[in-house]
Amino acid sequence: QVQLVESGGGLVQAGDSLRLSCAASGRTFSSYAMGWFRQAPGKERGIVAAISWSGATTYYADSVKGRFTISRDNAKNTVYLQMNSLKPEDTAVYYCAAYTTSTIVPVTPRYWGQGTQVTVSS
Repeated sequence: QVQLVESGGGLVQAGDSLRLSCAASGRTFSSYAMGWFRQAPGKERGIVAAISWSGATTYYADSVKGRFTISRDNAKNTVYLQMNSLKPEDTAVYYCAAYTTSTIVPVTPRYWGQGTQVTVSS
């Protein structure tokens, strides 16, 4: 069992930066690939970024490439999402998720956090 708690969301202006954190409980955190997803009002939840267990492999949605960076600290059981050059269209609830594989795979993660709101004003 893995429990995930996100933090770091808030209200910012376009062009600003935010760093989201996801603290995980459970001894198997370092074995799992992790991902960040987001859901805007009226839209389906979609992947933003993902990272393999070691951090060696990452994936980004086209809409955030070059602006967002996913990273992890297995010693702290934490995964991060650094978001730069934020745009109003980045406004959404951001969710942290844990896969049950060590590598990034195109499946729905098993474990989810409760989400944190990010609002970007123009």
